[in-house]
Amino acid sequence: MSTHELYTKSPGESVWQVPATGQARFSWEYDEGRERLLALYQKGKDKQWDGATRIDWSAEVDPYDPLGTPDEALNLYGTRHWDRMTDKDKGDLRRHYSSWQFSQFLHGEQGAMVCAARIVESVPDLDAKFYSATQTMDEARHAEIYSRFLHEKIGMLYPVNDSLQGLLGDTLRDSRWDMPYLGMQVLIEGLALAAFGMIRDTTTKPLPKQILAYVMQDEARHVAFGRMALRDYYKQLTDVERKEREDFVIEGCYLMRDRLRGVEVLENFGIPKQEAEELSEQSEFLHLFRKLLFSRIVPCVKDIGLWGERLQQAYVDMGVFEMGDSNLDLLMKQDEEIAEELDRERFAAEEKERVEEVREAIADGEEQGEFREAGHRP
Repeated sequence: MSTHELYTKSPGESVWQVPATGQARFSWEYDEGRERLLALYQKGKDKQWDGATRIDWSAEVDPYDPLGTPDEALNLYGTRHWDRMTDKDKGDLRRHYSSWQFSQFLHGEQGAMVCAARIVESVPDLDAKFYSATQTMDEARHAEIYSRFLHEKIGMLYPVNDSLQGLLGDTLRDSRWDMPYLGMQVLIEGLALAAFGMIRDTTTKPLPKQILAYVMQDEARHVAFGRMALRDYYKQLTDVERKEREDFVIEGCYLMRDRLRGVEVLENFGIPKQEAEELSEQSEFLHLFRKLLFSRIVPCVKDIGLWGERLQQAYVDMGVFEMGDSNLDLLMKQDEEIAEELDRERFAAEEKERVEEVREAIADGEEQGEFREAGHRP
């Protein structure tokens, strides 16, 4: 079956072509590199994993409640539309929302893969090329996993959101080598991490929890990479150059904020776009969700040295300025620890099953031995 048959709406052309600009850069210096970045590259190699085996794909998923989403988290909850919905309608709504969320994750991961490959091509330093090569593989794995979850467990996809596509296009069309870092590593990856984390910490379902936890373990390294590279480079910028990057961040953050409403889902339920936008903006859960989604971006932007007055005012306007004081290192450490704990729990459960199988085999063998012994008695 073609993926196009699973889309709620045609995504248009099968291939989206973004004109490439900029230069491919080679480095002939192979002996030196930044110690921190090479250590991150080593970690990237050590932490490679296979999504087909690390994740327990045998776990059953109810496509009409894939995440265990509470009613209060749905934008229609408490409205006149909700009051008219049957249980089946509400199940359909949960399926659509989950499909919409994970479809944007999927499209974002493909964008991250392309941006990481672009960084390999354009960044001037070999140590950064080395790390970006490991990230390109990480992003390919993430896209593979989200695609499998959508195809096999939900059976429905949404096209890429216009705002996400717009930010991806702006990031890829820019000829400056640092812009894929800024657009992808800081903005898109930062927002994705916060979205993944909120679902990871609230879902009652084991499969999506595993997927999100393991993906976030990789993403923590990616954001660290962007911070290292950009913090060093942005110290050298002129005021004009820094302002250009801050303007890009401001526009990107507004685009990302506007992407989060899920208006496309409500439109699929027959609600006109303007009313769908109004209902989404009235949702208390969306306001909380939107605020938490900037918990990774704001401290990262501040950390890399983009903290001009206009940018600060934009974050005040969005209601997320105080996020600048969040402990990003602690959040990343927790992301890694949660994935490792899931591994320990799974390995312990598998070991328990193996021990039980051995005990049963021994018990069966003893019973058969006693039976044969009894059969030979006179």
